[in-house]
Formats: sequence, C-alpha cells, structure tokens
Amino acid sequence: MRSDRALKMTAVLYDPSIVIVCQGRKRGFFGDETYLYDAQNYLVLSVPLPLFTETDATPEEPLLALALSLDRAVAADLLLTLDREGQPLAAPPKGVFSTPLDEKIADAALRLMQALTNPLETRVLGPSILREIYFRVLRGPQGGAIRTAMTESGGFGRIARAMHRIQIDFARDLSVADLAREVHLSVPAFHAHFKKITHTSPLQYLKAIRLHQARLLMIRDSCTAAAAAAEVGYASNSQFGREFKRFFGRSPSDEARCMRAAFALSGVREITRFDLTH
Repeated sequence: MRSDRALKMTAVLYDPSIVIVCQGRKRGFFGDETYLYDAQNYLVLSVPLPLFTETDATPEEPLLALALSLDRAVAADLLLTLDREGQPLAAPPKGVFSTPLDEKIADAALRLMQALTNPLETRVLGPSILREIYFRVLRGPQGGAIRTAMTESGGFGRIARAMHRIQIDFARDLSVADLAREVHLSVPAFHAHFKKITHTSPLQYLKAIRLHQARLLMIRDSCTAAAAAAEVGYASNSQFGREFKRFFGRSPSDEARCMRAAFALSGVREITRFDLTH
C-alpha cells in the first residue's frame, strides 16, 4: 500500500493479516483502543475486523506498507509444531494488537519484498520467508494471544468461526440464528460474545463487510455501484446507495474516486497461493 498524503478517519476492513509499515505512520481505532503501527510497530489481526484509521504521509515521505494475509493452513501447521515443542498458549485471545517490530521480522519482511521483485525468487524463496514471518509473529510478545485466538476454542473461537463464515459467504442470505446454531451457541449468547469481540452486532458486522467489499470492487476492479451492489448481495440499488453513504459519508462514486486518488495499490504477487505447509 502507498499513500502520498495524510488521511483522517478512514473506514477500512482488514482481513486476518500482518501489517508492516516500512515508512510513514498509521493509527487504528477499534472500540476505545488506539493501535499505532509504523516503522517500529506492526499490526496483527487474528479475525477480520472493520476499523477506522488515520494515516500520516506526505509526497516527500509517502506511506509504504506491506499487508500479509494470514493463511489458516500455514498457521495451523505452525501451531501444531509449537504445541509439540511445549510453547505455552496461556494468554487471553485478541482480535487485533500492535507490538514492537523486532530486527528478525523486519529483516524477513525486507527479504520477502526483495524476493517479490524476481518471479523465480518469488516461487522458490517467497513461501519459506512468509512462513518465517508467521513463525516469528506467533512466537513474539503477543504470540500467545494470537495463537489462543487461532486455536478457535472457547467463546472467542466460536465467534471467530462465525466471522470466517461471514467473510466467505457475505453475499448470501445469512441469519443470526443459523450462525449461532453453527457454532453451538444460543442466539442471546452469540450476540453477547459477538459484540464483545467486534463492538457491533452480527447484522451490522455483515453490513460493514458487504459495504467494504463493494467499495473494494469499485476501487480495484472499476465496477459500477450497481454491479458492486449486486456482487455483495444487495437486491436494491437505492438501499445500497443510502447505506453506503451513511457508512462512508460519501456516495459510492465519490468514495471510489477519492480512494483511488489517495491510494496507489501495487501489483501484488499472491504467494499465499503456494502450499506453504511443506
């Protein structure tokens, strides 16, 4: 990600990921917490969460950042290895946190970006470097919290499974009762656990996911508002327009134009398509 200018209070949606800022500074706001991520601190999300962010950047010193999606299969394989080695998991789970960037993770991130400049190195070296970054994050100061979250046990784990289902099937008709039943919770318990983790209701979370995905389609793929609305599950264009403007503060076309001007998305090689478990 690159931004040549400062951005105030921007609504964003992060997938489960590791965000490393090479230059510039961002602040994430979630509930009553503020998370700083810059050249000295990285951000980790163990579940998909909508946040509000602020960006510090100038044309002379643009924001430059790298977001690595968390591959669930790789994480599960590493968790098994850490468990066999007796690495403790005794830490409360967290959906999001920022923590100091140590030299080993910074070095691995630099080697990954260097590998991405060469197709052969991307195929040969990329998977092992990405796996190394996962490993070092899971063993880092907040590793216990994210490892507990990713084991999908207890109330947090059940809600994480429901959030993963919403993330995959957001365009389908999803009812709270069905989601609660899938994770073996009563509807009242599901609501209580869900709000504790996401600071919103399941239906408001689903709406946020749909609107963020529609915005991404308009920015990344130049979809029209009508096409994006249909793609994310809206049957009514007028309802989509109203809810979009209420959520982002601008009409779909204005928001897409402003975001395209603010961000320059680089061509990313999706090395997570590789089998990283071997």
